[in-house]
Amino acid sequence: MRVRIPFLSMIGGRSPMDGLLEHYSQVEAAMTIINESLLCYIGGGSACKEFQLLKQELDQLEEKADKIKRNTRNHLPRGLFMAVDKTLFLNYTRAQDNILDSAQDALDWLNIHTVKIPGTLRTGGLTMVEGAIRTVELLKPALEGTIRLLHTDFADRQAVKDGYRAVRSQHNDVRKMKSLLFRELFSADMEFKDVFQLLHFFEYMHEMSHNAEGCADILRAMIAR
Repeated sequence: MRVRIPFLSMIGGRSPMDGLLEHYSQVEAAMTIINESLLCYIGGGSACKEFQLLKQELDQLEEKADKIKRNTRNHLPRGLFMAVDKTLFLNYTRAQDNILDSAQDALDWLNIHTVKIPGTLRTGGLTMVEGAIRTVELLKPALEGTIRLLHTDFADRQAVKDGYRAVRSQHNDVRKMKSLLFRELFSADMEFKDVFQLLHFFEYMHEMSHNAEGCADILRAMIAR
């Protein structure tokens, strides 16, 4: 069996791909906060102190993720020692960071003022947010599989590709959920400012899922032969 041994292992260095996993750990933690924040908001509105604390935690995660991203990008080895094309690597770091930016923007919109969400919208909204979070969660095995494949050849190439497809398929479901939700939103008996606010919140949830799909597309390009 042919085994690929990374140059960095031979010279004792740290692969920059590990930085992507470290950055993803912040994204993963943010998904838990998004879920908790929405449940808190629906349950307690702006009077819910926990929502504000959770929002602060998300801001702190985003700052920490930015530091990891900058540190990873600023300490890249020379091209000879990169496991993948440097442009693809930089594009990936940007796309993965955009997931957190979208999550942060979503909560900023939710925090503008208290919106009483009707029951039908509440159910559809929670389903869509859970779907968007699921897209981001599916990115983790796709990223881990890519790194294993690039560094050791021990990973099942087809299984890694299936991981990318799972991310794309999940995002496609989220896109359909958003379309249905927007129809309900514009049909709901609500003030325009409330519709406008929720529209932006759900749009950023969709954007978060879309950015995860973009990450999977870049990972696919990294293993292209």
